[in-house]
Amino acid sequence: MGRQYDEIDADLAQWIAGQALFFVASAPLAGDGHVNVSPKGPIGSLRILDPATVAYLDIVGSGAETIAHVRENGRIVVMLCAFQGPPKIVRLHGRGEVLMPEDAEYAALLAQAGFEDASIPEGRRAIVRVHVSRIATSCGYGVPLMTPDGQREHAPLWARKKLAVGGEREIAAYVRQRNAVSIDGLPAIDPVAD
Repeated sequence: MGRQYDEIDADLAQWIAGQALFFVASAPLAGDGHVNVSPKGPIGSLRILDPATVAYLDIVGSGAETIAHVRENGRIVVMLCAFQGPPKIVRLHGRGEVLMPEDAEYAALLAQAGFEDASIPEGRRAIVRVHVSRIATSCGYGVPLMTPDGQREHAPLWARKKLAVGGEREIAAYVRQRNAVSIDGLPAIDPVAD
């Protein structure tokens, strides 16, 4: 049933690209800190950079738990599961790093990954790059069969509204207010001053 891989091979990469969404999980070092799991998507916001590296485009949201945890300790897992076709779960365990738009590598990675694709929502906050150290599958028998109806328009509409009201400054103000720290008080996004 379950299997470990030495790398993300072509078959696994094709399977990953065929899923509707992915999840990321992270946790702070503190034993009483909150573990976090976040759904991410669309699947085009996840890219396989090489057989042991993936990256995803992080979009402005109501929190910044994953970024805070990755900045604190680097631990992250990306999980995908089949909602259609044969059952399967894939977990990509690794060490993450957060690249912000002001970081030297950000623009090059944005171009390398092809994140300029129009299907990626507005409101880009960061890129999270994961150096994968363990690749494993499991059966997925408990994952229900579901058919996606499409992508929700809420995130891009929200970002467009913020941009129309006050441009990038409006999104920066939201990030300052909502994404500066995690729910456990860990630093997350360094807000850009107006």
